[in-house]
Amino acid sequence: MNLVEAIEVRRSRRAYLPVPLDPGVVEKLRQLIALYSQGIEGRIELVLDNGSAFEGLRKSYGMFSGVRHYIGLIGNKNNLSSSEQLGYYGQLLMLDATAEGLGSCWVSGSFDRKSCPFSLSEEESIISTVVVGKAVEHDSRKERLIRSLVHRKTKTAEEMFVADPPVPDWFLCGMKAVQKAPSAANRQPVTFSYQEGKTTAWVENLTDATLAVDLGIAKCNFEIGAGGGTWGWGNHAEFVRADT
Repeated sequence: MNLVEAIEVRRSRRAYLPVPLDPGVVEKLRQLIALYSQGIEGRIELVLDNGSAFEGLRKSYGMFSGVRHYIGLIGNKNNLSSSEQLGYYGQLLMLDATAEGLGSCWVSGSFDRKSCPFSLSEEESIISTVVVGKAVEHDSRKERLIRSLVHRKTKTAEEMFVADPPVPDWFLCGMKAVQKAPSAANRQPVTFSYQEGKTTAWVENLTDATLAVDLGIAKCNFEIGAGGGTWGWGNHAEFVRADT
């Protein structure tokens, strides 16, 4: 499975089998984390066989079961560029995990940060986590309920961009991938633009880490759907296609 296919099949899973990850998958995730961590303003850590941050009603509000493994995204919550980069690479890791047959879910709030086994400096914060693992074969009733509530207000791809006609096919493919990108409370806050031959993306009132993470996630999906390229960091940064 490639990353384009992973975008198509991935959906948030909240019920997992409490079993170890395949050693080969663990090694691949560690290699990718080392690669993606190069040069970013933050750090990424893989937690194995320790689901204490997601256990009990107080910590996860009963939304998760069987969680044993997750990826911690650690940065400075006052550095929006750090949060955006963690969103981008966290999403890329989630799609890599999907391609390996794992279930996954972005989790920003419904876990106990104090139970995470990370050593944090005074400037650092756990920006978000990505749960990974062997998901139960069929969606639980609770998962179906949560999904129905979350996706009631999903935007169309056309509602998330402004463009000068004619809109190229590669841009539309990128936007279809963005439509499938997760975001906090499914707000889908990122707007994309194709005007005067330039592609940019932004979030109105980009003032907190959660929105910056959403910006990074959406940029990641767009880049994959559009066939590759390079984003600049920050609001209104430009996307340069791989073949230009």
